Amino acid sequence: MLKRSDGQQHNIPRTLLLALYKAAYANLARPLLFTQDAQTAHAQALQLLRYLDAYPGRLAQVHQALFRSLPVTVGGVDLASPLMLAAGLVKGDGFADEAVALAAVQSGAHIIPGWRAMPALVGVVEFGSFTRYPRLGNAGTVVWRDVATRSTQNRVGLKNPGALAAAAFLAGKPLPATFGINLAPTPSVFDLDQEQHELSEALDAFLQRGVRPAWFTLNLSCPNTEDDPGAHQTAARAQAVCRHLVNRLQGIPLWVKISPNLADGQYDALLKVCHNEGVRAVIATNTQPEPLPNNAKVSAGVGGGRLHQRAVAVAGYVTAAVRQRGYALDVIGCGGVQTPAHYAAFAHHGVRARQYWSALVFGGPLAAACILNDIL
Repeated sequence: MLKRSDGQQHNIPRTLLLALYKAAYANLARPLLFTQDAQTAHAQALQLLRYLDAYPGRLAQVHQALFRSLPVTVGGVDLASPLMLAAGLVKGDGFADEAVALAAVQSGAHIIPGWRAMPALVGVVEFGSFTRYPRLGNAGTVVWRDVATRSTQNRVGLKNPGALAAAAFLAGKPLPATFGINLAPTPSVFDLDQEQHELSEALDAFLQRGVRPAWFTLNLSCPNTEDDPGAHQTAARAQAVCRHLVNRLQGIPLWVKISPNLADGQYDALLKVCHNEGVRAVIATNTQPEPLPNNAKVSAGVGGGRLHQRAVAVAGYVTAAVRQRGYALDVIGCGGVQTPAHYAAFAHHGVRARQYWSALVFGGPLAAACILNDIL
């Protein structure tokens, strides 16, 4: 085996297998997948995950054979890899009513597809976003892809079973050793006391049922609902909510996910709040609001290629600000990580861990394995 620049062995069998995988996905699987619209393909992927959740052992064998080990510690968490799957995939079914969601769990319904399959296959995963109460999400077409720019766009609307049902479903299950849970404020709730109360109840729902992730992420920046995500990112609101949650977390690190479309002064204010209130990491960034392909009057969150340059710029600004001010914050990159070059763009600014999502669409389920194998 050949040595890499970091001293690790270059695994030739793994490299050959991943080369075959990349060729097969690019020339066979992806063209077939893209004959369907994005929403249909996404729905079928979730159905496949329900099936694959029954076979974590086989998926773990694939992970062991094809994923390179590159441990890193960020945000108070020891990660087996600097690439983790972002929130948005493993979040569960939508429900209109909490009683119905809890009844579904009680009946044995599989309400969170991928909870076991995705960690077994790709490693570290952030579950969610979960809101305090269930949400059906937006109606109609809510998922799009832009092949030319390798971008995704969605206005799913925080569809999820709600924190209580999600916690009830996950309680007692063989959860992965390292995973995160993403919590989001309820859209259109702008009363600070109510927001704090609902987020506290969501947090407690998991902890009281023994579901203890390696970290929680507070999602202050969801652009695929009908409310204004910026309203949750003011310094005063962020300070109150972060302080409230950190005091209830029982030592579990809190990360905060921020938007790509804030002004520098807003980032400065949020970073100061995060540092002062004991937040351990900032994820830069969430998706970027852009007009829909079929309705310029409605916006939805764009990820992938069209987000990448802005996400890297924000991560660079935030990382520099953290260093200059001596803040005890790590920065996690998120936005269009689909190739080793995208990975390196964040590394250029000193970012040591990244989240990805759109890479699954354009690079397939082993996209992260390919990226990790090909970086120097």
